[in-house]
Amino acid sequence: MNNALVKKLEGYVPLDAEDKRLLDSVLQEPRTVVPRVDIASEGEKPVFVHLILDGFACRYKFTAEGSRQIMAYLLPGDFCDLHVFVLKHMDHSIGTISKCTVVDIPRDQILKLLERPRLSLALWCCALVDAAVLREWLLNVGQRHAAQRLAHVLCELLVRLRIVGLADNSYELPLTQSDLADTIGTSNVHLNRVLQELRRAKLIAWKGHHLVILDIEQLMKFSGFNPNYLHVGKDGADELAL
Repeated sequence: MNNALVKKLEGYVPLDAEDKRLLDSVLQEPRTVVPRVDIASEGEKPVFVHLILDGFACRYKFTAEGSRQIMAYLLPGDFCDLHVFVLKHMDHSIGTISKCTVVDIPRDQILKLLERPRLSLALWCCALVDAAVLREWLLNVGQRHAAQRLAHVLCELLVRLRIVGLADNSYELPLTQSDLADTIGTSNVHLNRVLQELRRAKLIAWKGHHLVILDIEQLMKFSGFNPNYLHVGKDGADELAL
C-alpha cells in the first residue's frame, strides 16, 4: 500500500480495511519513468489512469508559438488524470519533472474502485480539488505580482507535501528556474529577480536541493495564501503551524 496515497485519500474520507485492500490490488507493477518525458501527451487517447507514487510531474500545454504553461504539479499520491478516460483524447500533456514511480491503472480497475462508496467519495474529492487548484492558479497568475505568485506556489507545495508526510519546513524541490518561470508566467530573468527578492526578505533559502521556508507565516501572508482550496480539513490546516 502506498503511504502517500492512503494519507491523501484519508484526508478526505476514512477508509476501511477492504477499501485499502482494493487500493492495494490496483497498485501493482509500478514503473520508473525518467525525468523530462511525457507520461501522457496532448492528443493521445487515454487508456490508463496514471498515479504518481514517487517524484514530481506536471500538467502543461504549449501555445502555438511554443511557450509552455505549467498548470499544476503532481506529487506522490496524486492521480494525474482520474477523469480523462471518459474523454476521447488528452487536451493537455503530463510530463515528469524528476524521476518518477508511476502506476498505470486500467479503466475497469478505476470503475471497481468507484463501486466502493467511501473510495468513490474520496476519488471524487480528488477530482474536485484538482479543479479547485486550477481555479486558484488562475487567480494567482491573473491577479498577483510575480513574487506573490511564486510564494503562493511554494506555499501550496509545502502544504500538499506535508499532507502526505514528505515535508516539514523544507522539501526537495527538483524544479529548474525555467519550470518556475513557466509556472508563474514570467521570463527566466525575471524569475531570478523574484527568487532574490524572496531570499532578501528572509522568507526562503536553499539547502542543497531542498527549499527551506524560513518564515511560513510571513510567506503565506505575503502571497495571500489560504489553504482552503486544498480542502485538507482541520488536521491538515493545523499542520501548517509547526
